[in-house]
Amino acid sequence: MSTLAPLRLLREPWNASEGNQSNATAGAGGAWCQGLDIPNELFLTLGLVSLVENLLVVAAILKNRNLHSPMYYFICCLAVSDMLVSVSNLAETLFMLLMEHGVLVIRASIVRHMDNVIDMLICSSVVSSLSFLGVIAVDRYITIFYALRYHSIMTLQRAVVTMASVWLASTVSSTVFITYYRNNAILLCLIGFFLFMLVLMLVLYIHMFALARHHVRNISSQQKQPTIYRTSSLKGAVTLTILLGVFFICWGPFFFHLILIVTCPTNPFCTCFFSYFNLFLILIICNSVIDPLIYAFRSQELRRTLREVVLCSW
Repeated sequence: MSTLAPLRLLREPWNASEGNQSNATAGAGGAWCQGLDIPNELFLTLGLVSLVENLLVVAAILKNRNLHSPMYYFICCLAVSDMLVSVSNLAETLFMLLMEHGVLVIRASIVRHMDNVIDMLICSSVVSSLSFLGVIAVDRYITIFYALRYHSIMTLQRAVVTMASVWLASTVSSTVFITYYRNNAILLCLIGFFLFMLVLMLVLYIHMFALARHHVRNISSQQKQPTIYRTSSLKGAVTLTILLGVFFICWGPFFFHLILIVTCPTNPFCTCFFSYFNLFLILIICNSVIDPLIYAFRSQELRRTLREVVLCSW
Protein backbone atom coordinates (compact mmCIF):
# COMPACT_ATOMS: atom_id res chain seq x y z
CA MET A 1 0.00 0.00 0.00
CA SER A 2 1.60 3.20 -1.14
CA THR A 3 -1.04 5.72 -0.18
CA LEU A 4 -3.73 6.13 2.36
CA ALA A 5 -7.25 5.22 1.32
CA PRO A 6 -10.28 6.65 3.13
CA LEU A 7 -12.00 3.83 5.02
CA ARG A 8 -10.02 1.27 3.00
CA LEU A 9 -11.65 -1.53 5.01
CA LEU A 10 -15.02 -0.78 3.41
CA ARG A 11 -13.97 0.42 -0.02
CA GLU A 12 -14.19 -3.03 -1.62
CA PRO A 13 -15.59 -6.41 -0.50
CA TRP A 14 -13.02 -8.69 1.07
CA ASN A 15 -14.88 -11.91 0.22
CA ALA A 16 -14.35 -11.48 -3.54
CA SER A 17 -11.01 -12.07 -5.23
CA GLU A 18 -9.30 -9.25 -7.08
CA GLY A 19 -9.65 -11.12 -10.38
CA ASN A 20 -13.35 -11.61 -9.90
CA GLN A 21 -13.78 -7.93 -9.11
CA SER A 22 -11.89 -6.89 -12.24
CA ASN A 23 -13.89 -9.27 -14.43
CA ALA A 24 -17.17 -8.11 -12.92
CA THR A 25 -16.26 -4.50 -13.47
CA ALA A 26 -15.29 -5.16 -17.06
CA GLY A 27 -18.44 -7.18 -17.60
CA ALA A 28 -20.62 -4.41 -16.23
CA GLY A 29 -18.84 -2.28 -18.78
CA GLY A 30 -18.74 1.35 -19.73
CA ALA A 31 -17.54 4.51 -18.11
CA TRP A 32 -20.34 4.23 -15.56
CA CYS A 33 -18.26 1.71 -13.61
CA GLN A 34 -15.23 3.99 -13.45
CA GLY A 35 -16.73 5.96 -10.58
CA LEU A 36 -16.03 9.63 -9.97
CA ASP A 37 -12.58 11.12 -9.76
CA ILE A 38 -13.00 13.37 -6.74
CA PRO A 39 -9.94 15.58 -6.13
CA ASN A 40 -8.34 15.55 -2.71
CA GLU A 41 -8.72 19.32 -2.64
CA LEU A 42 -12.51 18.91 -2.39
CA PHE A 43 -12.15 16.61 0.62
CA LEU A 44 -9.78 19.16 2.14
CA THR A 45 -12.10 22.12 1.52
CA LEU A 46 -15.22 20.44 2.88
CA GLY A 47 -13.28 19.18 5.88
CA LEU A 48 -12.07 22.70 6.69
CA VAL A 49 -15.56 24.20 6.33
CA SER A 50 -17.06 21.52 8.55
CA LEU A 51 -14.30 21.93 11.13
CA VAL A 52 -14.76 25.72 11.33
CA GLU A 53 -18.56 25.48 11.55
CA ASN A 54 -18.56 22.90 14.31
CA LEU A 55 -15.80 24.67 16.23
CA LEU A 56 -17.98 27.80 16.23
CA VAL A 57 -20.92 25.80 17.57
CA VAL A 58 -18.85 24.30 20.39
CA ALA A 59 -17.31 27.69 21.26
CA ALA A 60 -20.72 29.40 21.31
CA ILE A 61 -22.26 26.76 23.59
CA LEU A 62 -19.32 26.92 25.99
CA LYS A 63 -19.41 30.73 26.03
CA ASN A 64 -23.10 31.34 26.67
CA ARG A 65 -24.36 30.10 30.05
CA ASN A 66 -27.93 30.28 28.75
CA LEU A 67 -27.01 27.41 26.44
CA HIS A 68 -25.77 25.18 29.25
CA SER A 69 -28.68 22.76 29.08
CA PRO A 70 -28.99 19.07 28.07
CA MET A 71 -30.33 19.90 24.60
CA TYR A 72 -27.38 22.11 23.72
CA TYR A 73 -24.92 19.70 25.32
CA PHE A 74 -26.23 17.03 22.93
CA ILE A 75 -25.85 19.47 20.02
CA CYS A 76 -22.31 20.19 21.22
CA CYS A 77 -21.52 16.46 21.23
CA LEU A 78 -22.94 16.14 17.73
CA ALA A 79 -20.65 18.98 16.66
CA VAL A 80 -17.67 17.20 18.24
CA SER A 81 -18.61 13.99 16.38
CA ASP A 82 -18.75 15.92 13.12
CA MET A 83 -15.40 17.47 13.98
CA LEU A 84 -13.93 13.98 14.29
CA VAL A 85 -15.09 13.30 10.74
CA SER A 86 -13.49 16.55 9.61
CA VAL A 87 -10.20 16.07 11.49
CA SER A 88 -9.73 12.48 10.32
CA ASN A 89 -10.60 13.49 6.76
CA LEU A 90 -8.19 16.44 6.87
CA ALA A 91 -5.38 14.33 8.31
CA GLU A 92 -5.84 11.61 5.73
CA THR A 93 -6.13 14.04 2.82
CA LEU A 94 -3.03 15.98 3.88
CA PHE A 95 -0.99 12.79 4.14
CA MET A 96 -2.23 11.67 0.73
CA LEU A 97 -1.29 14.99 -0.87
CA LEU A 98 2.15 15.02 0.76
CA MET A 99 2.83 11.43 -0.31
CA GLU A 100 1.57 11.95 -3.86
CA HIS A 101 3.91 14.93 -4.31
CA GLY A 102 6.87 13.08 -2.80
CA VAL A 103 7.19 15.44 0.15
CA LEU A 104 6.53 12.66 2.65
CA VAL A 105 7.90 9.13 2.36
CA ILE A 106 6.56 6.56 4.82
CA ARG A 107 7.03 2.81 5.04
CA ALA A 108 4.07 0.64 4.03
CA SER A 109 3.76 -0.84 7.54
CA ILE A 110 3.46 2.63 9.08
CA VAL A 111 0.89 3.61 6.47
CA ARG A 112 -1.22 0.60 7.41
CA HIS A 113 -1.10 1.58 11.09
CA MET A 114 -2.09 5.13 10.18
CA ASP A 115 -4.98 3.75 8.11
CA ASN A 116 -6.20 1.75 11.10
CA VAL A 117 -6.07 4.76 13.43
CA ILE A 118 -7.85 7.05 10.96
CA ASP A 119 -10.45 4.38 10.12
CA MET A 120 -11.08 3.94 13.83
CA LEU A 121 -11.65 7.69 14.22
CA ILE A 122 -14.02 7.76 11.27
CA CYS A 123 -15.98 4.71 12.48
CA SER A 124 -16.21 6.17 15.98
CA SER A 125 -17.49 9.47 14.58
CA VAL A 126 -20.03 7.64 12.41
CA VAL A 127 -21.47 5.73 15.38
CA SER A 128 -21.42 8.75 17.71
CA SER A 129 -23.00 11.05 15.09
CA LEU A 130 -25.84 8.62 14.47
CA SER A 131 -26.27 8.13 18.21
CA PHE A 132 -26.46 11.84 19.02
CA LEU A 133 -28.87 12.43 16.14
CA GLY A 134 -31.12 9.87 17.82
CA VAL A 135 -30.54 11.38 21.28
CA ILE A 136 -31.50 14.85 19.99
CA ALA A 137 -34.69 13.40 18.49
CA VAL A 138 -35.58 11.73 21.81
CA ASP A 139 -34.81 14.95 23.70
CA ARG A 140 -37.12 16.95 21.45
CA TYR A 141 -39.81 14.31 21.85
CA ILE A 142 -39.62 14.57 25.65
CA THR A 143 -39.69 18.37 25.38
CA ILE A 144 -42.97 18.27 23.46
CA PHE A 145 -44.85 15.37 25.09
CA TYR A 146 -43.58 15.77 28.65
CA ALA A 147 -42.97 19.51 28.79
CA LEU A 148 -43.93 19.93 32.45
CA ARG A 149 -41.75 17.00 33.54
CA TYR A 150 -38.86 17.63 31.15
CA HIS A 151 -36.42 18.99 33.75
CA SER A 152 -37.12 16.09 36.10
CA ILE A 153 -36.76 13.52 33.30
CA MET A 154 -33.76 14.97 31.48
CA THR A 155 -31.60 16.01 34.39
CA LEU A 156 -28.02 17.15 33.97
CA GLN A 157 -26.79 13.93 35.56
CA ARG A 158 -28.75 11.78 33.10
CA ALA A 159 -27.53 13.90 30.21
CA VAL A 160 -23.92 13.41 31.29
CA VAL A 161 -24.46 9.63 31.65
CA THR A 162 -26.05 9.54 28.19
CA MET A 163 -23.17 11.44 26.59
CA ALA A 164 -20.53 9.33 28.33
CA SER A 165 -22.31 6.12 27.34
CA VAL A 166 -22.48 7.17 23.68
CA TRP A 167 -18.78 8.05 23.54
CA LEU A 168 -17.80 4.83 25.31
CA ALA A 169 -19.98 2.70 23.04
CA SER A 170 -18.63 4.50 19.96
CA THR A 171 -15.03 3.89 20.98
CA VAL A 172 -15.58 0.22 21.81
CA SER A 173 -17.63 -0.48 18.67
CA SER A 174 -15.08 1.21 16.39
CA THR A 175 -12.29 -0.84 17.96
CA VAL A 176 -14.26 -4.06 17.49
CA PHE A 177 -15.07 -3.10 13.92
CA ILE A 178 -11.45 -2.43 12.95
CA THR A 179 -10.39 -5.70 14.60
CA TYR A 180 -13.08 -7.93 13.07
CA TYR A 181 -13.98 -5.98 9.93
CA ARG A 182 -13.89 -9.16 7.78
CA ASN A 183 -16.82 -10.63 9.68
CA ASN A 184 -20.16 -9.97 7.97
CA ALA A 185 -21.87 -10.00 11.37
CA ILE A 186 -20.04 -6.77 12.26
CA LEU A 187 -21.30 -5.07 9.11
CA LEU A 188 -24.82 -6.34 9.75
CA CYS A 189 -24.70 -4.81 13.24
CA LEU A 190 -23.64 -1.46 11.76
CA ILE A 191 -26.36 -1.62 9.12
CA GLY A 192 -28.95 -2.60 11.73
CA PHE A 193 -27.88 0.32 13.91
CA PHE A 194 -28.36 2.76 11.02
CA LEU A 195 -31.81 1.36 10.20
CA PHE A 196 -32.80 1.51 13.87
CA MET A 197 -31.79 5.18 14.10
CA LEU A 198 -33.58 5.99 10.86
CA VAL A 199 -36.82 4.35 12.02
CA LEU A 200 -36.51 5.92 15.49
CA MET A 201 -36.13 9.43 14.07
CA LEU A 202 -38.90 8.85 11.56
CA VAL A 203 -41.38 7.64 14.20
CA LEU A 204 -40.53 10.37 16.71
CA TYR A 205 -40.63 13.27 14.25
CA ILE A 206 -43.88 12.07 12.64
CA HIS A 207 -45.46 11.74 16.09
CA MET A 208 -44.26 15.24 17.04
CA PHE A 209 -45.55 16.67 13.77
CA ALA A 210 -48.92 14.95 14.24
CA LEU A 211 -49.25 16.44 17.73
CA ALA A 212 -48.31 19.93 16.49
CA ARG A 213 -50.82 19.57 13.66
CA HIS A 214 -53.53 18.53 16.13
CA HIS A 215 -52.87 21.56 18.34
CA VAL A 216 -52.88 23.95 15.40
CA ARG A 217 -56.13 22.44 14.14
CA ASN A 218 -57.78 23.03 17.54
CA ILE A 219 -56.55 26.60 17.67
CA SER A 220 -57.66 27.26 14.12
CA SER A 221 -61.13 25.83 14.74
CA GLN A 222 -61.58 28.02 17.81
CA GLN A 223 -60.28 31.17 16.15
CA LYS A 224 -61.66 30.29 12.73
CA GLN A 225 -58.33 30.99 11.05
CA PRO A 226 -57.60 28.07 8.70
CA THR A 227 -54.80 30.02 7.06
CA ILE A 228 -52.73 29.79 10.23
CA TYR A 229 -53.32 26.06 10.33
CA ARG A 230 -52.22 25.55 6.75
CA THR A 231 -49.14 27.74 7.17
CA SER A 232 -48.03 26.04 10.39
CA SER A 233 -48.65 22.58 8.97
CA LEU A 234 -46.65 23.43 5.85
CA LYS A 235 -43.78 24.80 7.94
CA GLY A 236 -43.74 21.68 10.11
CA ALA A 237 -43.85 19.41 7.09
CA VAL A 238 -40.95 21.26 5.44
CA THR A 239 -38.83 21.04 8.61
CA LEU A 240 -39.57 17.34 8.97
CA THR A 241 -38.73 16.74 5.31
CA ILE A 242 -35.41 18.59 5.65
CA LEU A 243 -34.37 16.71 8.80
CA LEU A 244 -35.16 13.22 7.53
CA GLY A 245 -34.25 13.98 3.91
CA VAL A 246 -30.75 15.23 4.71
CA PHE A 247 -30.16 12.34 7.09
CA PHE A 248 -31.20 9.72 4.53
CA ILE A 249 -29.49 11.34 1.52
CA CYS A 250 -26.16 11.81 3.31
CA TRP A 251 -25.99 8.46 5.11
CA GLY A 252 -28.12 6.20 2.89
CA PRO A 253 -25.63 5.54 0.03
CA PHE A 254 -22.84 4.65 2.48
CA PHE A 255 -24.95 2.07 4.29
CA PHE A 256 -26.39 0.77 1.01
CA HIS A 257 -22.74 0.22 0.04
CA LEU A 258 -22.31 -1.89 3.18
CA ILE A 259 -25.45 -3.89 2.39
CA LEU A 260 -24.11 -4.68 -1.09
CA ILE A 261 -20.77 -5.79 0.36
CA VAL A 262 -22.64 -8.37 2.44
CA THR A 263 -25.24 -9.46 -0.12
CA CYS A 264 -23.61 -9.30 -3.59
CA PRO A 265 -19.83 -8.71 -3.49
CA THR A 266 -19.21 -10.13 -6.99
CA ASN A 267 -22.34 -8.94 -8.80
CA PRO A 268 -21.46 -6.58 -11.72
CA PHE A 269 -23.93 -3.93 -10.61
CA CYS A 270 -22.65 -4.04 -7.03
CA THR A 271 -19.05 -3.83 -8.22
CA CYS A 272 -19.87 -0.72 -10.20
CA PHE A 273 -21.60 0.77 -7.14
CA PHE A 274 -18.45 0.17 -5.07
CA SER A 275 -16.48 2.44 -7.42
CA TYR A 276 -18.47 5.44 -6.17
CA PHE A 277 -17.35 5.03 -2.57
CA ASN A 278 -15.54 8.38 -2.50
CA LEU A 279 -18.81 10.07 -3.41
CA PHE A 280 -20.48 8.46 -0.42
CA LEU A 281 -17.71 9.78 1.82
CA ILE A 282 -18.25 13.26 0.38
CA LEU A 283 -21.94 13.02 1.30
CA ILE A 284 -21.04 12.07 4.88
CA ILE A 285 -18.71 15.07 5.12
CA CYS A 286 -21.46 17.27 3.65
CA ASN A 287 -23.69 16.04 6.46
CA SER A 288 -21.08 17.34 8.91
CA VAL A 289 -21.36 20.70 7.14
CA ILE A 290 -25.17 20.72 7.16
CA ASP A 291 -25.73 19.47 10.73
CA PRO A 292 -24.82 22.83 12.37
CA LEU A 293 -27.25 24.62 10.06
CA ILE A 294 -30.14 22.32 11.00
CA TYR A 295 -29.55 21.59 14.69
CA ALA A 296 -27.65 24.65 15.88
CA PHE A 297 -28.00 27.77 13.73
CA ARG A 298 -31.82 27.65 13.93
CA SER A 299 -31.60 28.84 17.54
CA GLN A 300 -31.81 32.63 17.87
CA GLU A 301 -29.80 32.57 21.12
CA LEU A 302 -27.10 30.46 19.51
CA ARG A 303 -26.96 32.66 16.41
CA ARG A 304 -26.48 35.72 18.59
CA THR A 305 -23.67 34.02 20.50
CA LEU A 306 -22.08 32.87 17.24
CA ARG A 307 -21.96 36.47 16.03
CA GLU A 308 -20.21 37.44 19.26
CA VAL A 309 -17.72 34.59 18.85
CA VAL A 310 -16.98 35.54 15.25
CA LEU A 311 -16.48 39.17 16.25
CA CYS A 312 -14.23 38.00 19.14
CA SER A 313 -16.32 39.91 21.71
CA TRP A 314 -15.64 37.57 24.60
